[in-house]
Amino acid sequence: MSNLLMESLNDQDFLRYSRQIMLPDIADKGQLLLRNSTVLMIGCGGLGSAVGMYLSAAGIGTLIIADGDNLDLSNLQRQVVFRKSNLKQNKAIAMAQQIKELNNQVNVEIINHHLTEPELSRFINQVDVVLDCTDNLTTRHEINLACVKQKVPLISGAAIGWQGQLMLFSNQPAIEEKQSACYHCLFPFTQSPQNQNCQSFGIIGPVVGIIGNLQALETLKYLTQPEWMTWNSLHQFDGRTLAWSVIHIPKDHSCPVCGSLSDLQDVSRETHNKRESIGQ
Repeated sequence: MSNLLMESLNDQDFLRYSRQIMLPDIADKGQLLLRNSTVLMIGCGGLGSAVGMYLSAAGIGTLIIADGDNLDLSNLQRQVVFRKSNLKQNKAIAMAQQIKELNNQVNVEIINHHLTEPELSRFINQVDVVLDCTDNLTTRHEINLACVKQKVPLISGAAIGWQGQLMLFSNQPAIEEKQSACYHCLFPFTQSPQNQNCQSFGIIGPVVGIIGNLQALETLKYLTQPEWMTWNSLHQFDGRTLAWSVIHIPKDHSCPVCGSLSDLQDVSRETHNKRESIGQ
């Protein structure tokens, strides 16, 4: 995030964003912080549908959206940003069209292919925060590795069946009382033996929306009131009972990703090889 707030709010800005500017914790200063922020969202599916639209509506300055998949008919059950007319289109391109219809003040950058190293780290190095909205475990570990290397916060969401998860990692130990954990500390296996995803286990649509909305909410909090963040936390949601549980994620000091920087290259090579073996 730039230390210098560029420009000032005009009359149209005060009208468009009036309801959040009214909040003392946002006000015009917070709105300018959002305008001068750059966010990378990887995955434009069910989670990304909520994240992309709410961040754009809130006035994020630059939103980089990445997805290499094309829209399929089965996606429309939960990926509500899209319409039937978008079938067979690249999701990032189709989402950018919807974002521009909602708020053409947002600078939308499109990546219409799957991000891999070294391009992944190059983009992450340019942003204030990364949102993992993917549904592939190998990809999640690659994103986590790059965020740890670049010391960029990661807000990760996941949903399957009736269950949702929200995970928050600062990747900046200096701002915490305790050292930051990472996604690899929580899920040390880079490939699921059961390949759990929406295609194989199914998903109820609103659960994805709930988690995506919370990813957007945590992003807005981080960009305007970072002291409110509860880093190293896993928030689990049960759509059947509406029950929430929250646990602290302890740092694994033997973690090959965040525990020893000398092992980063080996882990990067391992996750790349596994991606090549299973595809997407």
